[in-house]
Amino acid sequence: MSGDVGVSGDGRVPGGAGASSAADADPSGARGDADGSGAGVGTRAGGAVEAGGEALGSDAQGDADAAGARPGGVLTLGESMALIRGEGIGGLEHLATAHIETGGAEGNVAVGLARLGVPVTWLGRVGDDALGRRVAGDLRAEGIHVVALADAGAPTGLMIKTTPHAGRTEVTYYRAGSAGSRLSPSDLDAVDFTRYALLHLTGITPALSPSARETVSAAIDRAREAGCRVSFDVNHRSRLWPDEEAAAVLRGFVSRADIVIAGDDEARLVVGALGVSGAASSSGADPGDDTVSLLAALRALGPAEAVLKHGPRGASASVTDGEVLHQDAFAVPVIDTVGAGDAFTAAYLAARLEGRRVSDALRDGALAGAIACTHPSDWRGFARPADLAAFAHADPVRR
Repeated sequence: MSGDVGVSGDGRVPGGAGASSAADADPSGARGDADGSGAGVGTRAGGAVEAGGEALGSDAQGDADAAGARPGGVLTLGESMALIRGEGIGGLEHLATAHIETGGAEGNVAVGLARLGVPVTWLGRVGDDALGRRVAGDLRAEGIHVVALADAGAPTGLMIKTTPHAGRTEVTYYRAGSAGSRLSPSDLDAVDFTRYALLHLTGITPALSPSARETVSAAIDRAREAGCRVSFDVNHRSRLWPDEEAAAVLRGFVSRADIVIAGDDEARLVVGALGVSGAASSSGADPGDDTVSLLAALRALGPAEAVLKHGPRGASASVTDGEVLHQDAFAVPVIDTVGAGDAFTAAYLAARLEGRRVSDALRDGALAGAIACTHPSDWRGFARPADLAAFAHADPVRR
């Protein structure tokens, strides 16, 4: 959810209809039934890490848990920050109360995965300070194996979230020169990539600094060497870098991923003039020619699986055989949309790791995104399996 000031670019409610419980998930990555949806993501054992001596706040129990982690796990890396959330309507100059929380796209996705039963590790740098310990503690409390490298030379990044007017959220960042922006390829030595089924990355991390960009590239190289698949959520943030620079870099990372996830505008930015007139068929509500073309263009770059988040119009996906699947959005009382896209991504990936069909993954992603919109926190309202099962009985509304 990191990036520009204003309403989250992930949209109001990621799309989908219906749901099923992930309570009986088999995280081993067994393949699901092929129905034009493609095979499941997970193909190998994963989940454990060796945190190394520089990990902030690791403990014997946490390391023991990691050593016995279930197969099929996910590794994600990036910047998680402290968050000050204003209570009520107005800016901080007028508010009397605020809450201290934490957030960041990759950490948010890690929370969503953990709540849905997927073993997950988050790797990142934090300052050797109280806020860094808060970041690590919040993630660990969610059952995530945390490799938080304490950087004594830089502070933990900070974001401030307020609601200046009803229905509008503003997020301001203080992250220039932060510990999280100082990720280095050598930081990857703290984890064993052979223990994971999936590496999840976003387009936010390469925008933070040249060294962070190098780290993302090196992580993909190590994942490939280890036989670990790669998912990439574009998550373009125009306040971090200009569109022209971002388009070329993001296109390169998309081309190296197995799964790409993007908003409509992000997909247009990535494919640029590469957009093609898609000849794929569609299932569900008609996603429209633009969606079919964008998905085809994304897949033409290299990923076998492409997913588009349309906000209030739902979500669509295309897999290896070229069929386009679409699910509509759920109508919910929206409190805050920040984090909804991360919730969608987590639930989508969780379903795919279980070997379930793309149509099921879209449905669960939609449900998780809608549920996230009903809570003011970036991730505290993320769904558990029982939440998805209960919410699935609501009537979907196409918007």
